[in-house]
Amino acid sequence: MQTYTVEQVAAHNNDKDCWIVVDNKVFDVTKFLSEHPGGKKILLKVAGKDATKQFHQFHNAQIMESVGLPLQIGVIGGAEQPKAAPKAVAQEGNKVGDLIPYGDPADCQDWNSPYYNESHYKLRRFLRAFVDKELMPHCHEWSEKKDIPRSVVKKCAEIGLLAAACGHVPEEYIPYGLPAGIKAKDWDCFHEMICVDEIARCGSGGLLWGLQGGLSIGLPPVLLFGSKELQEKVTRPCLSGDKFICLGITEPSAGSDVAGLKTEAKDMGDHYLVNGEKKWITQGLDADFFTVACRTGGNGMGGVSLLLLERTMPGVTTRRMDCMGMFGSGTSYITFEDVKVPKSNLIGKENQGFSYIMQNFNHERLGIVFQATRLARVCVEESIKYANKRMVFGKKLIDQPVIRNKLGHMVRQVEATQSWLESTLYQVKTLPPSAQPKALAGPIALLKAQATQTFEYCAREAAQIFGGLSYTRGGQGEKVERLYREVRAYAIPGGSEEIMLDLGIRQAQRGLGNAKL
Repeated sequence: MQTYTVEQVAAHNNDKDCWIVVDNKVFDVTKFLSEHPGGKKILLKVAGKDATKQFHQFHNAQIMESVGLPLQIGVIGGAEQPKAAPKAVAQEGNKVGDLIPYGDPADCQDWNSPYYNESHYKLRRFLRAFVDKELMPHCHEWSEKKDIPRSVVKKCAEIGLLAAACGHVPEEYIPYGLPAGIKAKDWDCFHEMICVDEIARCGSGGLLWGLQGGLSIGLPPVLLFGSKELQEKVTRPCLSGDKFICLGITEPSAGSDVAGLKTEAKDMGDHYLVNGEKKWITQGLDADFFTVACRTGGNGMGGVSLLLLERTMPGVTTRRMDCMGMFGSGTSYITFEDVKVPKSNLIGKENQGFSYIMQNFNHERLGIVFQATRLARVCVEESIKYANKRMVFGKKLIDQPVIRNKLGHMVRQVEATQSWLESTLYQVKTLPPSAQPKALAGPIALLKAQATQTFEYCAREAAQIFGGLSYTRGGQGEKVERLYREVRAYAIPGGSEEIMLDLGIRQAQRGLGNAKL
């Protein structure tokens, strides 16, 4: 790349010819003057000068990737170029990332852990590089457009991220292998958590759900209880990113009360006739397959079945729902009007769907915990970085005791939740699958409430630390503003916090038989 001297740059110092220097890189911003959100005079104040300090005070790293680098024309000759941030590169032991205190789980900052081996660190390093290059720089753009490009979903499929989202998948159904070349026999629930964790670093629930929100909850029932024919029809196309699947349970009048759902599947002999509505269905807008809870029997949980409906079946209609957050997740309202569904599309046994749904909930809720815990940590990381560069009342924000107090409370809750999550995942890894629904339903329910309330607390405190920047879409407070809107999407779906807290204690009560009171 062309090299310039400081004196050469200084000659380009007006609105007809404006260059600036950031981190010893030279940028021609002449054509950008009229596009600068703060007006051209801000740039003209540093025309022909080094603007590194001002840039880092008011912009995040993504701006340099998406806006800055295309304007670069050279570097300052002879100057020592700033070293690249140590992202996606193993340093000593298991260190990874920017090493912001508490910006990554403790095991990533060289703490010893009994849960992880080299394959887990290999996976994290691989995904760190992928996310930083392919996803992170574009999150705001996709969020504002309320659309995750299909090409991005396909790219994630090709590195194995979609196959990694569904728990255990038979190897013959995995089209591109698993991420980082890890063998299926070596894959465990900690690998799955790391995949979600790394995507969640983008600070976008909409991205997470737009990539795999419907897939991670709609496909497992087919894999666990569906016929070989259904598995063959659905699994490979969905894991290859060519087709979408969603889970249709929630209705206008039935959310956490799954047993109260009203969508009806009437037995017509050789097929079912399905009528009803589903609401707030993630990835439903573009879904090709729908794992749908229907009433095939009497009232209550004993009359519920799971059916696989297909986009090509006449009578299936989806429309976008305009929600507070999760932009790009394809949240939809779905209507089924006299949809003829072959009996072969029954998932498992008739009227046994409620138990399948309950078993599926453990995986769904753990996925929510994965996401909410990292998103809370994103709030911590962004707040620490901002507090270390924001000047207020003559000193850095981090030097204000009240800010350190806020950060301390955020960190203690995130680290406690992370430890509980890892302890619970170890039970998932070691307990027989048959024992897990009974043993883990209560603890996972309580853990979900812990994670989502921690996320809400951290999002609120981060917004206070960022002040007005957290009220603005885009810019330095981009992640915090977006996450503050997305909190409700974690506190309510998958079982509301109130239901989770009650379920956890009710499950605990059942274990009192051998206790001494």
